[in-house]
Amino acid sequence: MTEDERWMRLALAEAEKACQEEEVPVGAVVVLDGRIIGRGHNRTEHLQDPTAHAEILAIGAAASALGSWRLEGASIYVTVEPCSMCAGALVLARIKRLIFGVRDPKAGACGSVLDIVRNEHLNHRVEVTEGILAEEASGLLREFFQRLRGRETEKDRELKKGWGPEANGGPESS
Repeated sequence: MTEDERWMRLALAEAEKACQEEEVPVGAVVVLDGRIIGRGHNRTEHLQDPTAHAEILAIGAAASALGSWRLEGASIYVTVEPCSMCAGALVLARIKRLIFGVRDPKAGACGSVLDIVRNEHLNHRVEVTEGILAEEASGLLREFFQRLRGRETEKDRELKKGWGPEANGGPESS
């Protein structure tokens, strides 16, 4: 097992915690000098906070642990490619290296949709390694969303019937 796989396994453990809390299973750990200085998993639903992403929580914990917002020399391991908000936080925190499992083709901002962390116009760039334990990370996401779709209740189906042009006899009836 490589060092990257070792730390990514701990990020996956954080993602599993998110899954147990019915959050999108994304986990992150911040590592400096061979030890974890911050960890986090998605908590947006629990906290009702759109900024409560795994990366933001892990970066905040790391900054608190160091007593500094500058995380120079630190690496962050994330199960899913960071979004634009989180990618911006990586740049602002001066994270040296980002290691992630699976790309996010809809919102990824580290090479998929955008590439904030390597933007030459910004004052800091982050080294990126992707694909570490990608199968495990994508498996967690797949299982989570399959389970979520399976939970649709009869009430949800009834409510959906009231939406769209076919509701109340179609667009002509009003």
